[in-house]
Amino acid sequence: MRSSSGDSIEKLREKMWEYINNGVRLGWLIDPKTKSVERYRQGQEVEILPSPTTISCEDVLPGFEWNLNKVW
Repeated sequence: MRSSSGDSIEKLREKMWEYINNGVRLGWLIDPKTKSVERYRQGQEVEILPSPTTISCEDVLPGFEWNLNKVW
């Protein structure tokens, strides 16, 4: 999810939880400023990944990986 103009990181986190609570199985909040990814999954705590080079969709979309080198 990319930040809309004016959206704070806190507002984006609220949106992520709204999506998860409405049935989304996996979400990533990517913060290029801190080079971190917050991974949201139903029934689990948020996992913070510091400077990952790739992220995957695990069981939601098996085999999909996104290379983040161009994002950073």
